Order: sequence, then structure tokens, then C-alpha cells
Amino acid sequence: MSIAQVVYGGALVVLLASITKYYYAKKRHKRIEAPKYKMLDDDD
Repeated sequence: MSIAQVVYGGALVVLLASITKYYYAKKRHKRIEAPKYKMLDDDD
């Protein structure tokens, strides 16, 4: 395996981890979950 493949694979792992960490951050939790509960509320 060449060094370029290792660097590319490592970069992809770091990118995936950072996206996951950003998405599941505590401060974003309310904004992420709000549409789900809004959809379940009755309109009456």
C-alpha cells in the first residue's frame, strides 16, 4: 500500500469523525429534534 493511500484513508476517517461530532453536538440537539416533534403535534 502506498503512502498516498494511507494519507487519503486517514483524511477520510478524520472527515467522517468531524462531521459526526458536529452533527451530534449537544448545542445542536434541540434544533435537530424540533422538526420531529413538530410533525407529531396535533394541528387542532
